[in-house]
Amino acid sequence: MVTYPSLDQEISMKKFACGDVVPGCDARFVCSSDEEVLAQVAEHAAAAHGLTDIPQEVIDQVIGRIQVVA
Repeated sequence: MVTYPSLDQEISMKKFACGDVVPGCDARFVCSSDEEVLAQVAEHAAAAHGLTDIPQEVIDQVIGRIQVVA
């Protein structure tokens, strides 16, 4: 977690590795929220994997593998 004393708030960054769900994919994402990770993963899934309609089971796998950056 990063603390900005002048802003008096903590920001937890989130990370996700596509290879955790799609073996062999090297794409990695670091964002400020789960929602931002999901949005970037959706764009990546369409561009790199041809998934324009992502099944709920894949979304659940992604959500389950999002981690807080230490």
